Amino acid sequence: MLLAGFGAGLVLTAAGAGSLVSFPLLLSTGLSPLSANVCNNVGLIAGGVTGSLGFRNELRHHRRLVVRVAATSAAGALLGAALLLQLPATTFDTVVPYLVLGSATLVGLQPLVAWWLRRRTARRGGPAPEPRHHMGPGLTGLSSLVGVYGGYFGAAQGVMLIAFLGLGLDVDLRVVNGLKNIAVLCANIAAGVVFVLFGPLHWGVVALLAVGALVGGWLGAHVARRMPPVLFRTVVVLVGYIVGLQLLLG
Repeated sequence: MLLAGFGAGLVLTAAGAGSLVSFPLLLSTGLSPLSANVCNNVGLIAGGVTGSLGFRNELRHHRRLVVRVAATSAAGALLGAALLLQLPATTFDTVVPYLVLGSATLVGLQPLVAWWLRRRTARRGGPAPEPRHHMGPGLTGLSSLVGVYGGYFGAAQGVMLIAFLGLGLDVDLRVVNGLKNIAVLCANIAAGVVFVLFGPLHWGVVALLAVGALVGGWLGAHVARRMPPVLFRTVVVLVGYIVGLQLLLG
Protein backbone atom coordinates (compact mmCIF):
# COMPACT_ATOMS: atom_id res chain seq x y z
CA MET A 1 0.00 0.00 0.00
CA LEU A 2 2.86 2.37 0.83
CA LEU A 3 4.53 1.63 -2.50
CA ALA A 4 1.23 1.98 -4.35
CA GLY A 5 0.66 5.38 -2.74
CA PHE A 6 4.22 6.49 -3.50
CA GLY A 7 4.01 5.43 -7.15
CA ALA A 8 0.57 6.93 -7.59
CA GLY A 9 1.60 10.24 -6.03
CA LEU A 10 4.69 10.40 -8.22
CA VAL A 11 2.87 9.64 -11.48
CA LEU A 12 -0.15 11.79 -10.56
CA THR A 13 1.95 14.90 -10.00
CA ALA A 14 4.38 14.31 -12.85
CA ALA A 15 2.01 13.13 -15.58
CA GLY A 16 -1.57 13.01 -14.32
CA ALA A 17 -2.50 9.33 -14.08
CA GLY A 18 -1.67 8.16 -10.59
CA SER A 19 -4.58 5.72 -10.45
CA LEU A 20 -2.83 3.67 -13.13
CA VAL A 21 -0.44 2.58 -10.36
CA SER A 22 -2.62 2.34 -7.29
CA PHE A 23 -6.06 1.19 -8.50
CA PRO A 24 -4.99 -2.23 -9.92
CA LEU A 25 -2.97 -2.92 -6.76
CA LEU A 26 -5.97 -2.13 -4.60
CA LEU A 27 -8.08 -4.53 -6.64
CA SER A 28 -5.44 -7.24 -6.21
CA THR A 29 -5.89 -7.10 -2.42
CA GLY A 30 -9.48 -8.28 -2.77
CA LEU A 31 -11.25 -4.93 -2.47
CA SER A 32 -14.33 -4.48 -4.63
CA PRO A 33 -13.95 -2.03 -7.56
CA LEU A 34 -16.18 0.49 -5.79
CA SER A 35 -14.30 0.28 -2.49
CA ALA A 36 -10.91 0.42 -4.26
CA ASN A 37 -12.00 3.49 -6.22
CA VAL A 38 -13.24 5.26 -3.10
CA CYS A 39 -10.13 4.45 -1.03
CA ASN A 40 -7.89 5.45 -3.92
CA ASN A 41 -9.58 8.83 -4.24
CA VAL A 42 -9.29 9.72 -0.55
CA GLY A 43 -5.79 8.27 -0.12
CA LEU A 44 -4.31 10.30 -2.99
CA ILE A 45 -5.42 13.63 -1.54
CA ALA A 46 -2.15 13.81 0.40
CA GLY A 47 -0.12 13.44 -2.79
CA GLY A 48 -2.17 16.16 -4.41
CA VAL A 49 -1.32 18.55 -1.57
CA THR A 50 2.45 18.09 -1.84
CA GLY A 51 2.30 18.05 -5.64
CA SER A 52 0.35 21.31 -5.76
CA LEU A 53 2.68 23.02 -3.29
CA GLY A 54 5.60 22.04 -5.51
CA PHE A 55 4.21 24.30 -8.28
CA ARG A 56 3.40 27.34 -6.10
CA ASN A 57 6.04 29.50 -7.82
CA GLU A 58 4.64 28.75 -11.31
CA LEU A 59 1.08 29.52 -10.17
CA ARG A 60 1.84 32.67 -8.16
CA HIS A 61 0.90 34.99 -11.04
CA HIS A 62 -2.17 33.01 -12.16
CA ARG A 63 -4.42 33.18 -9.12
CA ARG A 64 -7.60 33.74 -11.11
CA LEU A 65 -6.92 30.62 -13.13
CA VAL A 66 -6.20 28.67 -9.95
CA VAL A 67 -9.51 29.72 -8.41
CA ARG A 68 -11.51 28.96 -11.58
CA VAL A 69 -9.92 25.56 -12.13
CA ALA A 70 -10.30 24.62 -8.46
CA ALA A 71 -13.96 25.66 -8.29
CA THR A 72 -15.06 23.96 -11.50
CA SER A 73 -13.21 20.73 -10.70
CA ALA A 74 -14.62 20.56 -7.18
CA ALA A 75 -18.18 21.26 -8.31
CA GLY A 76 -17.97 18.63 -11.04
CA ALA A 77 -16.43 16.07 -8.69
CA LEU A 78 -19.30 16.37 -6.23
CA LEU A 79 -21.65 15.28 -8.99
CA GLY A 80 -19.27 12.57 -10.16
CA ALA A 81 -18.96 11.11 -6.66
CA ALA A 82 -22.73 11.03 -6.28
CA LEU A 83 -23.03 9.26 -9.65
CA LEU A 84 -20.44 6.68 -8.60
CA LEU A 85 -22.45 5.73 -5.53
CA GLN A 86 -25.78 5.66 -7.39
CA LEU A 87 -25.18 4.36 -10.92
CA PRO A 88 -24.16 0.86 -12.07
CA ALA A 89 -20.39 0.42 -12.23
CA THR A 90 -20.49 -0.23 -15.99
CA THR A 91 -22.19 3.06 -16.94
CA PHE A 92 -19.03 4.86 -18.13
CA ASP A 93 -16.95 1.78 -18.99
CA THR A 94 -17.54 2.06 -22.72
CA VAL A 95 -16.78 5.77 -23.02
CA VAL A 96 -13.89 6.30 -20.61
CA PRO A 97 -11.08 4.55 -22.61
CA TYR A 98 -11.82 6.67 -25.68
CA LEU A 99 -11.88 9.86 -23.60
CA VAL A 100 -8.45 9.04 -22.20
CA LEU A 101 -6.98 8.08 -25.59
CA GLY A 102 -8.45 11.18 -27.24
CA SER A 103 -7.05 13.42 -24.52
CA ALA A 104 -3.58 11.89 -24.80
CA THR A 105 -3.70 12.48 -28.56
CA LEU A 106 -4.67 16.11 -28.02
CA VAL A 107 -1.71 16.60 -25.68
CA GLY A 108 0.62 15.31 -28.37
CA LEU A 109 -0.96 17.42 -31.11
CA GLN A 110 -1.13 20.69 -29.15
CA PRO A 111 1.96 22.27 -30.78
CA LEU A 112 0.63 21.42 -34.26
CA VAL A 113 -2.84 22.76 -33.45
CA ALA A 114 -1.38 26.01 -32.06
CA TRP A 115 0.84 26.41 -35.14
CA TRP A 116 -2.13 25.80 -37.47
CA LEU A 117 -4.25 28.40 -35.68
CA ARG A 118 -1.49 31.03 -35.88
CA ARG A 119 -0.95 30.28 -39.58
CA ARG A 120 -4.67 30.53 -40.35
CA THR A 121 -4.87 33.90 -38.61
CA ALA A 122 -1.83 35.17 -40.53
CA ARG A 123 -3.28 34.05 -43.89
CA ARG A 124 -6.49 35.93 -43.21
CA GLY A 125 -4.53 39.06 -42.49
CA GLY A 126 -6.14 39.47 -39.08
CA PRO A 127 -4.41 40.84 -36.02
CA ALA A 128 -2.50 38.45 -33.83
CA PRO A 129 -4.85 37.04 -31.20
CA GLU A 130 -4.49 38.25 -27.64
CA PRO A 131 -2.80 35.78 -25.28
CA ARG A 132 -5.44 33.70 -23.49
CA HIS A 133 -4.75 33.94 -19.78
CA HIS A 134 -8.34 33.49 -18.60
CA MET A 135 -10.82 30.63 -18.87
CA GLY A 136 -13.75 31.34 -21.15
CA PRO A 137 -17.17 29.66 -20.93
CA GLY A 138 -16.15 26.72 -23.11
CA LEU A 139 -13.02 25.88 -21.13
CA THR A 140 -14.90 26.40 -17.87
CA GLY A 141 -17.52 23.87 -18.99
CA LEU A 142 -14.86 21.35 -20.04
CA SER A 143 -13.08 21.73 -16.71
CA SER A 144 -16.36 21.02 -14.92
CA LEU A 145 -17.00 17.91 -17.04
CA VAL A 146 -13.51 16.58 -16.35
CA GLY A 147 -14.25 17.22 -12.66
CA VAL A 148 -17.33 14.99 -12.96
CA TYR A 149 -15.14 12.27 -14.44
CA GLY A 150 -12.58 12.80 -11.67
CA GLY A 151 -15.19 12.33 -8.97
CA TYR A 152 -16.57 9.25 -10.72
CA PHE A 153 -13.31 7.44 -11.50
CA GLY A 154 -10.32 9.72 -12.11
CA ALA A 155 -7.80 7.56 -14.01
CA ALA A 156 -6.00 9.97 -16.36
CA GLN A 157 -8.11 12.92 -15.23
CA GLY A 158 -4.88 14.91 -15.27
CA VAL A 159 -4.15 13.91 -18.87
CA MET A 160 -7.55 15.27 -19.93
CA LEU A 161 -6.96 18.51 -18.06
CA ILE A 162 -3.53 19.02 -19.60
CA ALA A 163 -5.08 18.53 -23.05
CA PHE A 164 -7.92 21.04 -22.57
CA LEU A 165 -5.97 23.63 -20.56
CA GLY A 166 -3.03 23.43 -22.99
CA LEU A 167 -5.31 24.08 -25.96
CA GLY A 168 -7.43 26.74 -24.27
CA LEU A 169 -4.73 28.81 -22.56
CA ASP A 170 -1.55 30.53 -23.72
CA VAL A 171 0.58 29.78 -20.69
CA ASP A 172 3.75 27.82 -20.04
CA LEU A 173 3.34 24.05 -19.91
CA ARG A 174 4.64 24.05 -16.32
CA VAL A 175 1.79 26.36 -15.37
CA VAL A 176 -0.64 23.98 -17.06
CA ASN A 177 0.80 21.11 -15.03
CA GLY A 178 0.45 23.13 -11.82
CA LEU A 179 -3.16 23.93 -12.65
CA LYS A 180 -3.76 20.25 -13.34
CA ASN A 181 -2.47 19.35 -9.89
CA ILE A 182 -4.73 21.95 -8.24
CA ALA A 183 -7.73 20.67 -10.21
CA VAL A 184 -7.11 17.01 -9.33
CA LEU A 185 -6.55 17.88 -5.67
CA CYS A 186 -9.79 19.86 -5.43
CA ALA A 187 -11.72 17.15 -7.27
CA ASN A 188 -10.37 14.52 -4.88
CA ILE A 189 -11.20 16.63 -1.82
CA ALA A 190 -14.75 17.32 -3.00
CA ALA A 191 -15.40 13.69 -3.91
CA GLY A 192 -13.65 12.61 -0.73
CA VAL A 193 -16.20 14.47 1.38
CA VAL A 194 -18.97 12.45 -0.26
CA PHE A 195 -17.06 9.19 0.15
CA VAL A 196 -16.24 9.82 3.82
CA LEU A 197 -19.93 10.36 4.52
CA PHE A 198 -21.43 7.65 2.32
CA GLY A 199 -18.71 5.47 0.73
CA PRO A 200 -17.30 2.06 1.71
CA LEU A 201 -13.94 3.30 3.03
CA HIS A 202 -11.22 1.16 4.62
CA TRP A 203 -9.27 3.65 6.73
CA GLY A 204 -6.19 1.46 7.12
CA VAL A 205 -5.80 1.29 3.33
CA VAL A 206 -6.45 5.04 3.01
CA ALA A 207 -3.81 5.87 5.65
CA LEU A 208 -1.08 3.78 3.99
CA LEU A 209 -1.89 5.19 0.56
CA ALA A 210 -1.80 8.73 1.96
CA VAL A 211 1.64 8.31 3.55
CA GLY A 212 3.12 6.94 0.34
CA ALA A 213 1.39 9.53 -1.84
CA LEU A 214 2.62 12.36 0.38
CA VAL A 215 6.24 11.52 -0.47
CA GLY A 216 5.51 10.54 -4.09
CA GLY A 217 3.64 13.77 -4.78
CA TRP A 218 6.48 15.88 -3.42
CA LEU A 219 9.06 14.02 -5.53
CA GLY A 220 6.84 14.09 -8.63
CA ALA A 221 6.50 17.87 -8.44
CA HIS A 222 10.28 18.32 -8.35
CA VAL A 223 10.77 15.91 -11.25
CA ALA A 224 8.04 17.50 -13.41
CA ARG A 225 9.27 21.07 -12.84
CA ARG A 226 12.68 20.12 -14.21
CA MET A 227 11.45 18.22 -17.27
CA PRO A 228 11.94 19.91 -20.66
CA PRO A 229 8.51 20.64 -22.21
CA VAL A 230 9.02 18.12 -25.03
CA LEU A 231 9.94 15.35 -22.60
CA PHE A 232 7.04 16.21 -20.30
CA ARG A 233 4.58 16.15 -23.21
CA THR A 234 5.96 12.78 -24.35
CA VAL A 235 5.60 11.28 -20.87
CA VAL A 236 2.00 12.51 -20.57
CA VAL A 237 1.07 11.08 -23.98
CA LEU A 238 2.66 7.70 -23.20
CA VAL A 239 0.97 7.48 -19.80
CA GLY A 240 -2.35 8.46 -21.36
CA TYR A 241 -2.12 5.74 -24.00
CA ILE A 242 -1.09 3.13 -21.44
CA VAL A 243 -4.09 4.00 -19.25
CA GLY A 244 -6.49 4.20 -22.19
CA LEU A 245 -5.43 0.88 -23.67
CA GLN A 246 -5.48 -0.78 -20.26
CA LEU A 247 -9.05 0.39 -19.71
CA LEU A 248 -10.06 -0.59 -23.26
CA LEU A 249 -8.55 -4.07 -23.18
CA GLY A 250 -8.95 -4.84 -19.49
